[in-house]
Amino acid sequence: MAAKLTQEQMQAYWGRTSSLMWTILALWFFFGFVIHFFAPTLNGIRIFGFPLGYYMAAQGSLIVFVALCVWNTTAQNAIDDEFGVSDE
Repeated sequence: MAAKLTQEQMQAYWGRTSSLMWTILALWFFFGFVIHFFAPTLNGIRIFGFPLGYYMAAQGSLIVFVALCVWNTTAQNAIDDEFGVSDE
């Protein structure tokens, strides 16, 4: 796999992979910790009759985490395909 890539291609591949990883980690931290830190303030906003702080803790963050997993998988597969190192 890595033997096919030149040094420049490996650096570009790792740059794209690393950028994706840090972006997803930052979003995970935001939705996992920052949103919940402001839950009392967010409770003034209501969605479907529920306070936003409760909604984000009970369902919203979980939905975002699943979406982040799907995005990570599809984006990493696209990067792998672009550099010719996909498993398939």
